Amino acid sequence: MSTLDPAVLTLLKDPACLVPAVVQDAVTKQVLMLAYMNTDSLALTLSTGKATFWSRSRNELWVKGATSGHFQEVQSVALDCDGDAILITVIQTGVACHTGENTCFHKPLALG
Repeated sequence: MSTLDPAVLTLLKDPACLVPAVVQDAVTKQVLMLAYMNTDSLALTLSTGKATFWSRSRNELWVKGATSGHFQEVQSVALDCDGDAILITVIQTGVACHTGENTCFHKPLALG
């Protein structure tokens, strides 16, 4: 298991909490998905370049694409100003959503 660099650890608002991670296509800038990270998944993402998250439903680490083949090659990782959200830009292989859609945000809602 990779360990998170202490300098990065100090930037997190609460290292014991799950942090929402917004995943964006590095080329199109389309928001692909939202997932959650803990310090282990963040450390693995930074050390391997493969988007790795914490599955709240399975209660385990998961590398995006490990079962589907739809991997995300990480291009950049940034924390927000409060240290409580992460933005990851990726090169997406295949689709991002488990439903087969390119993005998980494919259900527009009407305003007004």
